Amino acid sequence: MSAVGRGPCDEAVVRSAGEAVACDAATRRWVLAATILGSSIAFIDGTVVNVALPVIQERLGASVRGAQWIVEAYALGLSSLLLVGGALGDRLGRRRVFVAGVAIFAIASAACGLAQDIRQLVAARALQGLGAALLVPGSLALIGSAFPAAERGRAIGTWSGSTAVATAIGPALGGWLVQAVSWRAVFWINLLPAAAVIVISISKVPEARQAGKQPLDLAGAALVTGGLGGVVFGLIEWAGRGLRDVRVAGALGLGAAMLVLFFVVERFRAYPMLPLDLFRSRAFAGANLVTFCLYAALTSTMFFLSFDLIQAQGFTPAAAGAALLPLIAIIFLLSRWSGAFLDRVGPRLPLTAGPAIAAIGFALLAIPSTGARYWSGFFPGICVLGLGMAITVAPLTTVVMSAVDPGRAGLASGINNAVSRVGGLLAVAVLGLLVTAVFDRSLDRRLEISGLATVARQLPPEERLKLGAARPPQGLPADQARAVSSAISGALAASFRVVALASAALAGSAAVLGALFFNLRGGPLFLQQRCKKVTVAHKSVAGVFRCIPLGVVVPEPRVARVLKNLAPVRLCRHIPDGSMAGVLKGLCRHFSCSPRDRSGFSGISRLSTPPVSGPSPWWPG
Repeated sequence: MSAVGRGPCDEAVVRSAGEAVACDAATRRWVLAATILGSSIAFIDGTVVNVALPVIQERLGASVRGAQWIVEAYALGLSSLLLVGGALGDRLGRRRVFVAGVAIFAIASAACGLAQDIRQLVAARALQGLGAALLVPGSLALIGSAFPAAERGRAIGTWSGSTAVATAIGPALGGWLVQAVSWRAVFWINLLPAAAVIVISISKVPEARQAGKQPLDLAGAALVTGGLGGVVFGLIEWAGRGLRDVRVAGALGLGAAMLVLFFVVERFRAYPMLPLDLFRSRAFAGANLVTFCLYAALTSTMFFLSFDLIQAQGFTPAAAGAALLPLIAIIFLLSRWSGAFLDRVGPRLPLTAGPAIAAIGFALLAIPSTGARYWSGFFPGICVLGLGMAITVAPLTTVVMSAVDPGRAGLASGINNAVSRVGGLLAVAVLGLLVTAVFDRSLDRRLEISGLATVARQLPPEERLKLGAARPPQGLPADQARAVSSAISGALAASFRVVALASAALAGSAAVLGALFFNLRGGPLFLQQRCKKVTVAHKSVAGVFRCIPLGVVVPEPRVARVLKNLAPVRLCRHIPDGSMAGVLKGLCRHFSCSPRDRSGFSGISRLSTPPVSGPSPWWPG
């Protein structure tokens, strides 16, 4: 689950859809309304729950492990079953699966609002994640199937703008509901729009399926769900039970073994949910590594930030929710500019500078101590973080789409979206372990400085695991109780400081990866990129290129290997030479291709252009 609700490459799934079903303009408007409303339910839920977590923890008497499970149970189902949900829609019908996802999500939301203890809430959140895994890819697929290619750009703009507004108001709305009504209301608000989506979808949205259906990879889905579940269980429960506990060690070992087996199965399966050959593309592999690190940092910081704001800094839930508005607003306002920036300079600069700026934003969030003001303490870091994310998100989508064949762009986008959610899933579990350790040490040190070392020994481990929701032992004098509460708030702020610095390190790693995997101006390592038009003067070579919005399609297999190794055609170029060999020779003079690929095709004379030194492209075969 993205910390800001939406994941990367959402719009790319729509762009990569195949032929649209025949439907009139009115039907398309109904499709857009249903998908915007359905997607907004999931995106709002991804932001409001974080704001409500500190209050939920306090009301249900849960530890930080319980709060982690509220988020992780949802993220586990969504991240591990997201690709299967998209494939299921292609087989059974996209409208049918979309409606089923909305219905499951609504039922689970009602169960969340009625939960009487933390276990009931976690179980309902797991069911909610299953519904989201059907809802999210289904909504995007319905837009792609209802709108022809020429109209998808406008539909994407409407969908993106509307869901961005919903995502932006989510934290503020959630904080207000928690403060004015109840934490249960943040789940109940999903019921009415879900009912509207179901009615509109059944009565107005046409059914659509994909031709040439492939078998579902149920074995892969079971292995990745079990593997991630085992690892996450072991990491979360480690803090309370210890690594020597059989359940913790067994879950970690079994989860790791299942993940290894998952990659083995995917390697040899005819129709895998995760085709590993996609990662032979250096650009695709690099983009996913950047995504993993950056979204791991973002998700974990947003998770613990709400605890710091409410329990350590004393913000109201409404104020804590509104504190995130600048982050979402900056990402939304600058996303179009960052896409144009990529076209001008190539992928390396935005995918290096963006994460680096985000790392500075995370580091700035580590500065405030208890009692900090929002405008001087948190606002600068949130704005810098938003700027870094805005520079990075749109280029990531373009790189992922451009790094693979156009026919597999939808699959590549889904994988990148799942990678972002898996990164957040694992980061919250790992950093939760770090937070509890830092909180314990910081609390003991602060109580010792205050002369309350004996009180520290009276705080049981179960109470310490509540972090900021921990309470002083009963029977203490009022002044000592206030000192203990102050020490608890200070220890929580110190714990968040460690999370922010760890997130800065993750974002810095993403910047390093961006510098390593991409050339400065999109040379051979950036395999394909946006192009405008290629003008070919001679009709015998007119079929070599067909320019599309996100790359170059090579229809002739005998020259595909040559053209794959060419850097992207960045501007409108006129090719006056009438012979095929002359065309390729002219392109090779301007760009670079290996000696093998100049002569490894039939029917075209051998090129004599000398090789250009440099790293070999990561193309299979």
